[in-house]
Amino acid sequence: MDTLFFWASKLIWALISPDSLLLFLMLAAWLLLRMGMPRGARAVLGITCLATLTIALLPVGEWLFHPLEARFETNPPLPAEVDGILVLGGAVLPVLSQVWQQTETNDAAERLQAFVALARRYPEARLAFTGGSGNPRRLEHKETGAIVSYLQQAGLGEREVVLESESRNTWENAVHSKSLLNPGPEERWILITSAFHMPRAMGIFCQQDWPMLPWPVDHRSERGNLLRVQFQLATNLETLRDASREWTGLLAYALSGRSDSLFPDGDCQARR
Repeated sequence: MDTLFFWASKLIWALISPDSLLLFLMLAAWLLLRMGMPRGARAVLGITCLATLTIALLPVGEWLFHPLEARFETNPPLPAEVDGILVLGGAVLPVLSQVWQQTETNDAAERLQAFVALARRYPEARLAFTGGSGNPRRLEHKETGAIVSYLQQAGLGEREVVLESESRNTWENAVHSKSLLNPGPEERWILITSAFHMPRAMGIFCQQDWPMLPWPVDHRSERGNLLRVQFQLATNLETLRDASREWTGLLAYALSGRSDSLFPDGDCQARR
């Protein structure tokens, strides 16, 4: 069932992502023109142009990101001691890391930076990294293969870090990590992931009866400056794509029972 969910989610998202929808609209306009339906073609082309212009000028993706990123407090107060720190994968580019023989990261590199900082803050805490490969065409390239050298260079070479390498999505991050780490019911763990991804992640860990202390990083919305106009089509389209994918993931995980609610707040006990 997990494998079916993984492949179905990849296929469905490839069809409904904003960039795919714009492409389908352009193809539809061309087909209508070829079929001798110029009025329909002009209408579809007009919708496509209006949508593209809106995306190019306005930070629509940030409007979708902001409520996700505001769900949990940034730099929240933490207890004097914690039992463990878990960072979700998604910051490492495994293929490029292997090609260039060094750890290559993406825009979510703050996850690793926060992991190192918190590991130094809590020298007695257990440390864990969870992340296999979410690329269905490159499942053999795993993030854990590139993370060891990064942690050594960051000064954590003497600390034991548990590496979970079989997960392909956030649900499997939680399931496999819990099985591997076997946390006690009273243990306090910090969860590190991107701020926009934290609601879904917290909902999944709550569903697994593993309450977490959230530490959100890697913010994508410019809080306090969301009503602005600037022309940057490529950047805005990528942001909209990422934000739409996260909201789609929230819905899919809630409907499939993999998350404890549609818009999790981290209060696991309230829904028991």
